[in-house]
Amino acid sequence: MDRSYTLKPVEISTKSRRILWWMRWVLKPTLSLLSLLPRFFTYRSQLFMAGGLRSKSAGQAVDYTAVGGVPCITVGTPIAESNASGDKVLLYLHGGAFSMPAMPTAHVGFHARLCRDLGASGLMPDYRLAPMHKYPAALDDCEKAYRGLLAAGYSGERILLAGESAGGNLVLGLLQRIRRHGLEMPVAAVPISPVTEVARVHSPPSRCDKARVDAMLPVKSFSKMLHYYADGVDGSDPELSPMLADFSGLPPLYFLVGEDEVLLDDSLICARLAEQAGVETKIDVWPALPHAFPLLEGRFPEAGEARTDIVAFFNEQLARPPVGKSVARKAAGRRKVAVKPGSKSARPSAAKKTVPKKASPKKKVASKKS
Repeated sequence: MDRSYTLKPVEISTKSRRILWWMRWVLKPTLSLLSLLPRFFTYRSQLFMAGGLRSKSAGQAVDYTAVGGVPCITVGTPIAESNASGDKVLLYLHGGAFSMPAMPTAHVGFHARLCRDLGASGLMPDYRLAPMHKYPAALDDCEKAYRGLLAAGYSGERILLAGESAGGNLVLGLLQRIRRHGLEMPVAAVPISPVTEVARVHSPPSRCDKARVDAMLPVKSFSKMLHYYADGVDGSDPELSPMLADFSGLPPLYFLVGEDEVLLDDSLICARLAEQAGVETKIDVWPALPHAFPLLEGRFPEAGEARTDIVAFFNEQLARPPVGKSVARKAAGRRKVAVKPGSKSARPSAAKKTVPKKASPKKKVASKKS
């Protein structure tokens, strides 16, 4: 297939290139070996990864409570104490192959930095994890957390939504849930390196084309992730595989992804389909940097610029005149019947993706037709 996108004009530092070398030749092979370990190792890893949650991150208070019947990590002013009618809140859905919990340094730290820069409170659902809980448990928990914000008095006009990797998948799935139930849409959403096709390991094509150059993700381990999370489930469900979704009626979307990621096409195709459906869409394809790099600000200096871009996007959307509840519900009600797999609107086309207008030479990558 042919890909066409504008590469973000940024110079990758020497420090970042050294870390990328280490990731490609040390971290990635290690992750590949870990994926071969039995199920009980996943449970041990969950305990290890979640440890070390502190009371402050990036100068923001951090707490653990329940919202909407779901355990959540909160950042900044507690939801119960905030002025829901005037305050902003960032609902962040963490990644981790649907089987790893939020990591205090990577996920909570990134969330806290975004909330600090936005002047917003933060909520991160501690959703149920695979392999103990399969789809749709995680998405159900994210929906409950969103409903909890609405019940607390937040309007959709003050809710921001973001997530990376598996969390990016949940972002796009949650937006479909919100539309299906006629709830108020959030202001905007930012999927970072989302996995958007769960029915297949081998596609879309970048999963094969980028398998060697991706510095972090061993694509061979995807089969275990999909088995843990979606075994026995219809992978063509668009709330599970957002690439098969109808994007009409969704709020503005901003995708971020690395050029060398195996998940590059997961973002490119969804961004293209969203724009074709009339959704305001922006996508930044970053050179060289690894999967979900905006979370790795302590390792990659360029990650700070990505955070600045996300904050600017959210602030731009917040500055626009608010859309009334009735209008939001009307937009949500435009699609009452799910798009059936195999219908024309559900098929990714090979059309070129429109990208943000930035002065940069176009880079075309063509892979051999299978």
